[in-house]
Amino acid sequence: MCGAPYRTLGNTEAVLYLLVSMSDARLEQFKKMVADFPDSPMSHFSLGKLYLERRQYPEAAHALESAVRLDSTYAAAMVALGDAWAGAGEPDKAREVLGRAREHALSQGHAGLAEEIDERIADLS
Repeated sequence: MCGAPYRTLGNTEAVLYLLVSMSDARLEQFKKMVADFPDSPMSHFSLGKLYLERRQYPEAAHALESAVRLDSTYAAAMVALGDAWAGAGEPDKAREVLGRAREHALSQGHAGLAEEIDERIADLS
């Protein structure tokens, strides 16, 4: 049994193994980016979005809170933070941050994003 571990798996398992491996590599890449650029909202946002994809909601919220702390007008990060709080079972926190995101989206001329946020807020009810 030498060679890559996925060679002994069936097709579905091999695909899942590769996806998890790629996701783990991306996670390490984004963690390194945060370490290298701790004052960059984008690095924290990227890490938070990956945690969202992985359904690791508390970790996502932590990373996305850092992005918002570094740029308090970062509407996309606020929307993602709302998604993280919703996923973590914290609808009140999600509603609060999505409300702020909506205000920033409108002030930045992003009516479409504001509508998307309205839908997310409605889904929390």
